[in-house]
Amino acid sequence: MVEFAIPSIIGLIVSGLYNIINSIFLGQAVGPVGLAVSTISMPIMIFSMSVGVLIGTGGNALIALRLGEGKHKDAEKILGNALTLTIIASVLCTVGTFAFEDVVLRLSGATEEVWHEASIFIRIIAAGFIFQFFSMGFNNYIRTAGDPNRALYTMVAGTVICIILNFFFVMVLDWGVTGSALATLLGQAFSAVLVFWYFVFSRKAPFKIRVRNLPLKLKLVRSILVLGSAAFVLQIASAVVNLIINYQLVALGALSPIGSEGALATIGVVNRVAMFTLFPIMGVAIAAQPIFGYNYGAKNFKRVIKTFQVALVWIIVIGAVFWILVHLIPGPIVRLFGVEDDLLAFTTKALIVQLFLIPVMGLQVLGSNYFQASGQPLKSMYLSLTRQILYLIPLIFLMPVIIPLLIPSAYSLEGLYYAFPVADALSVITAAIFVAFEFKKLKVRIREQETSS
Repeated sequence: MVEFAIPSIIGLIVSGLYNIINSIFLGQAVGPVGLAVSTISMPIMIFSMSVGVLIGTGGNALIALRLGEGKHKDAEKILGNALTLTIIASVLCTVGTFAFEDVVLRLSGATEEVWHEASIFIRIIAAGFIFQFFSMGFNNYIRTAGDPNRALYTMVAGTVICIILNFFFVMVLDWGVTGSALATLLGQAFSAVLVFWYFVFSRKAPFKIRVRNLPLKLKLVRSILVLGSAAFVLQIASAVVNLIINYQLVALGALSPIGSEGALATIGVVNRVAMFTLFPIMGVAIAAQPIFGYNYGAKNFKRVIKTFQVALVWIIVIGAVFWILVHLIPGPIVRLFGVEDDLLAFTTKALIVQLFLIPVMGLQVLGSNYFQASGQPLKSMYLSLTRQILYLIPLIFLMPVIIPLLIPSAYSLEGLYYAFPVADALSVITAAIFVAFEFKKLKVRIREQETSS
């Protein structure tokens, strides 16, 4: 767990740091408009990531299972099919984004004031979907190949390039959102080249991309998509939630002192910080996934349970550290993004409320990853849906009505942020029930193994 988790956590923290720094540059150089563009572009970026995650996570889980079963040649066939699927999906997503750009912007809540900047940003990001899909999806394969440190530096290298170019394009050349988008595209391209080089030319890669494995096999494609479906649904649900939140922000923001643009800027800041705090937790869950898959495939259920317990302790400790930081220095965190005056007080409160249950919310992420890695995608999908769809979406509409009734001085917009901790609590309870029943079954199988031996 240490060998796999530390590189994964560092890599995701660095990636999260880029999102933070990107927003800081835009906030300082462009102001609330830059932060609003980040919020508006988030749904399409999440959607694109969901497609990359569908193929990358599904193929990775399948490879881990096959390696646990000792089927090395099958692992290479899966990798080749995953590459072909990635290329096809990236082209379709790029063409679709350009074709339906206006629809995407409207659904994302783009107002007239930020429409032009948001359009430029989305076009540039869409042009680089192939790099995003490959750098993010195939990076996990390196970890499963037993080289977590290489997976780390391929991710970090691309992120460092993003940060350097972002500073140069936005702060020095004053290219605004155009410079920020270009920096993102070029950084992802650099990371994608490093990943591709490893699986094609490196002698240390235990399984490689080979031309003979590129033609799609229906059975492999189906298995990849089924195993990746839970992570895909989670990302799609996140994109849908972001669209709904943006709609509520525009509507409720217009009725508050900070206005629609200020509301979009606020959620942009809070989401960036929330994403950064979640990345280390996700890093632990991602690191545990190949260990879950390998040992489940090898029927070593004691190690499966032990891995889950170790990962859960890590997640709770990491979440508690971030909870303390958010409560100790919320003001300085928000000011980094160029937020001041009335927007500062509102954003600070929103940050504290939204991340209130972060020490325990990682249980839902870990539980979903476990069921995915152990070949139980329907359970994984359901756990993913509980927070994002079943709980959060209704609460997004209910809490802006309930909170002003409970706190007469609160605006409806403020109630929107209370939806998150309530949804977190419900999803954690659901995940705990699922995991408890699963471990009960595993312990029965362990006793059966001990009896038969």
